Amino acid sequence: MFVWCLLSLLALLPVTTGINPGVEVKLTQKGLEYGRQMGIASIQKKLSSIKLPDISGTEHVDPIGKVQYSFTGMQIVNLGLPTSALGLVPGTGVSLSIDNAFINLHGNWRVKYLRIIKDSGSFDLAVSALTIRTTIAVMSDETGRPSVSMTSCTADVGSVKVKFHGGASWLYNLFSSYINKALGSALQKQICPLVAESIADVNPHLKTLNVEAKVDKYAEIEYSMVGSPVISNASIDIGLKGEFYNTGQHKEPPFSPAPFSLPSQNTNMLYFGVSAFTINSAGFVYHSAGALSLNITDDMIPSSSPIRLNTKTFGTFIPQIAKMYPGLMMKLLVKTVKQPIVTFQPNNVTVQTSGLVTAYAIQPNSTLSPLFDLNLDGSISARVYVTELKLAGYLTLNKIDMSLAKSYVGPFQVTSLENIFTMVLKVAVMPKVNACLKEGYPLPTIGKMHLVETQLQVLKDYLLVGTDVQFTE
Repeated sequence: MFVWCLLSLLALLPVTTGINPGVEVKLTQKGLEYGRQMGIASIQKKLSSIKLPDISGTEHVDPIGKVQYSFTGMQIVNLGLPTSALGLVPGTGVSLSIDNAFINLHGNWRVKYLRIIKDSGSFDLAVSALTIRTTIAVMSDETGRPSVSMTSCTADVGSVKVKFHGGASWLYNLFSSYINKALGSALQKQICPLVAESIADVNPHLKTLNVEAKVDKYAEIEYSMVGSPVISNASIDIGLKGEFYNTGQHKEPPFSPAPFSLPSQNTNMLYFGVSAFTINSAGFVYHSAGALSLNITDDMIPSSSPIRLNTKTFGTFIPQIAKMYPGLMMKLLVKTVKQPIVTFQPNNVTVQTSGLVTAYAIQPNSTLSPLFDLNLDGSISARVYVTELKLAGYLTLNKIDMSLAKSYVGPFQVTSLENIFTMVLKVAVMPKVNACLKEGYPLPTIGKMHLVETQLQVLKDYLLVGTDVQFTE
């Protein structure tokens, strides 16, 4: 598993055209360099498995005539790929070049000449100045997941030298040039197929890509491509849909992603740009699913608080409640009336939310008697961070504005309840919301991928996550 694990982000699903991305991904030269190191290790391991078949033949050697020869038991004793480069071909794809590679083999030889004379010994084969050139294509397979394949490959065995041990040296030195050619040709034929196998070995890992990542019982997020990747000399940039949907139901929100582009940075291997559209599509999904509602009861209020959810406390501010429903506990239903709106400004994330609070008196038989409905508009600050492979958050309530929507107990001054509801929201609602946000939502990842030295910046209209990457077996 190597560079193509990173390049798999190029081909998440069949391309959907005509829309702006919600998430943008940039793979830098530093990321490619990490991929090159992993790729070379994989190719070297694969080439070390070369098995040369026994070779035999007849050559005419002056002055003794026909010489029958055979080479058997050939095994690699050393192999090195000291110089390699992985490059971007703008608008095309990825190229891999290997130079000055070397392979050393050891085997046995046997000859027969003049019909009756036989000789044998061992030999060492040294291949040097070996070069390999290959190009790699990234595409979608039949399931819509990425796959990689080698589109071209050339291997050139620059120099082959055989050193014989044992037997009559004057004899085998006469036809060593023939043997060099035969062994070099046999070796060269195996290199490109093994490189192709090394690339194909990545595909099982690519099938682990979370193109539709489950978040929870309400939501999933889709990471499909919205256009062709942009390949430059410095990076590969791709746009992903990055949109939340209700689980099993892909309903588009009443807003669209605005265009944005990532800055030209190369400190990290990989950059994710997560737009406000992506986060707001989550708000649309959870609001549509009715998940942004919470019943608040007195047991959710700290025992040390002098304010209780009962008609006695609220009767202090609204006397008619205590008169109409004396000595009863209360329940509050808090729910959004429209989706929350998240805004990104440099170093600042804010959430504007509009909700409705309905207060009930709980009768002895557990039936609920409505007391009042309050319109609630809240301003919230958010801290966003990356945890493992997820984006998570923490909210802090700044202020609330309330107005009376409906009263079942007669008119009263809403402002008298502001401190109570501010406290209730802070101690009962916000901890529940933050517990959910702490779980986070998944970023686009593959297999056993780990983020290292991750940094997050809040920019205008999007979050920028810069990270290095490691893959483990």
